[in-house]
Amino acid sequence: MVRSDAIAPGRDGDVLRLQTQVLIVGGGLAGGWAAIAAAQAGASVVLVDKGYFGTSGVTATAGPGHWWVPPDPPQEREEAVRLRNARAFGLADPHWMERVIDQTWRTLPTLAGDYAFSQDEHGVTQYRGLRGPEYLRALRQRVERLGVLICDHSPALELLTDEDGVVAGAAGVQRQAGRDWIVRAGAVVLATGGCAFKSRLLGCHTNTGDGLLMGAEVGAELSGMEFSSYYTIAPARSTMTRSMSYAFARYYGPDRRPLDISPGPDVTQALAAALLNGPVFCDLAATPQDIRDVMPAVQPNFMLPFDRWGVDPYQDMFEITLRGEGTVRGVGGIRIADADCGVGVAGLYAAGDAASRELVAGATSGGGAQNSAWALSSGHWAGEAAARFARRNASRAIARARPAGRAGLRSERARRDLDVRAIEAAVRDEMLPYDKNIFRTGRGLARSVETLDSLWGEIRDHAEGRGAQRLRTREAAALVSAGRWCYGAAAARNESRGMHQREDAPAADPRLSARLRVRGIDRVLIALERPTAEVEAVK
Repeated sequence: MVRSDAIAPGRDGDVLRLQTQVLIVGGGLAGGWAAIAAAQAGASVVLVDKGYFGTSGVTATAGPGHWWVPPDPPQEREEAVRLRNARAFGLADPHWMERVIDQTWRTLPTLAGDYAFSQDEHGVTQYRGLRGPEYLRALRQRVERLGVLICDHSPALELLTDEDGVVAGAAGVQRQAGRDWIVRAGAVVLATGGCAFKSRLLGCHTNTGDGLLMGAEVGAELSGMEFSSYYTIAPARSTMTRSMSYAFARYYGPDRRPLDISPGPDVTQALAAALLNGPVFCDLAATPQDIRDVMPAVQPNFMLPFDRWGVDPYQDMFEITLRGEGTVRGVGGIRIADADCGVGVAGLYAAGDAASRELVAGATSGGGAQNSAWALSSGHWAGEAAARFARRNASRAIARARPAGRAGLRSERARRDLDVRAIEAAVRDEMLPYDKNIFRTGRGLARSVETLDSLWGEIRDHAEGRGAQRLRTREAAALVSAGRWCYGAAAARNESRGMHQREDAPAADPRLSARLRVRGIDRVLIALERPTAEVEAVK
């Protein structure tokens, strides 16, 4: 049972103080499954979400599919792993792929009773694809029924650690209640999502890399951060980044003449190059009728902006843009150190987009069915493991745990009011332009890293948010940190591999056929998993 010290007075008002065995930070797909697994393992669980658990995050606006492969005949799974591993550019692990497929197959059907899985014309239940809003609502219902205490609109600002460096909870704010919260816990699962750099990507407004920063502050490493150049097509005046129909798109230049861009999934570079030269328009007239018919069920919000504008995308041209997805449909996140999704720091686990997906995605996008399966599986493993850790260490004195957060919360030098909006804009100016993030060069990366390092110095030395402003300054610190890690790793990977493309190094380098481990707050350090020699990201 969650223990509450009720409401105790704090420096800036009331403080909600709770104690539990497992704390889940984040209420998306991974956080929901982590809470279920921890509670089913017998642990008391608290889940805190930056928004409202069930509506915030990328899954709630999507039609998520899952990597769904039956166990019989065994050749089907073997072939699925072989095909996906062949597209991973040497950085994935087939064993982890097999684990994810198997865990998804066994776990997803257990949601029946809270979620109405559809059936095909033969009456066979279809588990592969789900309706995002209903999926998240079902997860919340299951979590509530298991007795998990949910704290909505309660973003975490920092982790707590005991005197031995073991993670022992987190602290944050309850925005609507106007008070702080402190949850002391036997173990913590970070399921905070990735970082989309405020790109107006649908469902990603809360994805500012908070969990990456919190993990790094207590000693966790990151991995896959260089694979952060995934962009999604969207109507130019909209955040609607549901992209299924664009598989059949036809593109046109400013003069409305057709562009020589073949439809399909690998159009990002061609579209980015065209957009650098002016507006690009699109129509979806080539979309087959059966796809048009199923769209309202699979992606029911896709047509909403077109309906508002009086545009028929299947007949009319409309202007498009590319929305940067950062590490969300990229790959990078906290490095997974063991089979339980531990991160190499006692008491801390990571799941979903907060964790690196290199183990199952390699150097290509972790988005889509594979990502949903990863969120489910990693959440399940992290939740179970956190419960075991909390039980094994039940006698630990977590009451003496102390805050671990720094930048944006506690200035290292003289506190000074900083223009947080300007800092966010400066990060977007480095991380979102196509000529910086898609068409990468060593020189351009070095310039961006220098700019981001300067921003980091300002935040570290002078930013100290007060009251409600703490969340905004902390998000700014996380955005800058994520940018430094992404471009630091990209500068160190002096080759082109998967979604990481270097204009000045267009070929793959066999010596870099390994994952890059990224660590450090003030100094970003990069190490190849093999060998272990460590180098500074940018000299």
